[in-house]
Amino acid sequence: MNLENITAGKPLKEAKKALIMIHGRGAGSNDILSLARHLDVADFALVAPQAEGNTWYPYSFLVPASQNEPSLSNSLNTISEVVKAVTENGIENENIYFLGFSQGACLALEFTARNTAKYGGVVAFTGGLIGDKVYEENYSGNFENTPIFIGTSDPDFHVPVERVNETEMLLKKMGASVTKKVYENMGHTISQDEINLANELVFNPK
Repeated sequence: MNLENITAGKPLKEAKKALIMIHGRGAGSNDILSLARHLDVADFALVAPQAEGNTWYPYSFLVPASQNEPSLSNSLNTISEVVKAVTENGIENENIYFLGFSQGACLALEFTARNTAKYGGVVAFTGGLIGDKVYEENYSGNFENTPIFIGTSDPDFHVPVERVNETEMLLKKMGASVTKKVYENMGHTISQDEINLANELVFNPK
């Protein structure tokens, strides 16, 4: 899969922190990068991989994972390659952050839960772990108190609140410091309140 990584913010070689930004279905790197101006990430390197055909996997994240193969594995490998490139520039896991919206949020959560470490933080704007159910055997390790923020609407056409709740429970069991906020009838979007909480809990905690 030929994916180009779009970078912005501080150059990777100069930055002490990196934010990997994962776009949603039908969107692209530039769309998710445009969010950065609302986030407290001025001193971060920003890396936004681009999905082939603007989608990370073809079907809903709620179908059996095998139906989304090989796209799902390829997409997880892409994120893995981005993390490798970031660490090769001297940035440690604890200074690597992930952010995604919708399909990108699902991918961010799935990748970090499968590759558990003490990260800088994870922000999931409307997403949950991938599969027809949460397969606990796919995940092991300890987040060592990594801050994770998940915001979502109730209802959300693509992401049922039940899956968000199951995801929260599993991540907490794996040692993450999870904050979940459910917004009534917010729609499939990112709210200013979510941006504020992402800054306060993940990017610029006091």
